[in-house]
Amino acid sequence: MAEQIVLTKQVYDKNQYQKVIDTTFTQLVQPTVFTGSTLPTVNEFFSDYNQLFFDIPKFGETNSHEYLIKTSTEYIGASSVVNDELQALIDEVTELRQENLDLQQQLLGSIIPTTTSNPTIPLIGGSGGNSASGGGSGGGGY
Repeated sequence: MAEQIVLTKQVYDKNQYQKVIDTTFTQLVQPTVFTGSTLPTVNEFFSDYNQLFFDIPKFGETNSHEYLIKTSTEYIGASSVVNDELQALIDEVTELRQENLDLQQQLLGSIIPTTTSNPTIPLIGGSGGNSASGGGSGGGGY
């Protein structure tokens, strides 16, 4: 006579499955736990940073030079220093623009005389509508 084996199957619904069954791979690889001794020292960090400098993306929300600048600026509170320097540069540009405008106006004043005796400026090389020779349009008198 054949021996009968009874198999039982336990079924879990979708929500219960994730609570009961551990789906992580903890048995194949030991989890890495960082302790103070495994973290790089400040000197090691900057040595690694200098070696990876050109491999780090310039822009990005994380893991980029832009991210490092943003987080470091927030940490040290240097935004006011940057804003002060930026404002000083803006003020200098504004001052130079005003100086440039003043020089252009002086230059124009020396080229074009501002007299009230002759308010019109003659055109050079143009054909004026009124000439002493009586030209104008139309035919001659034959």
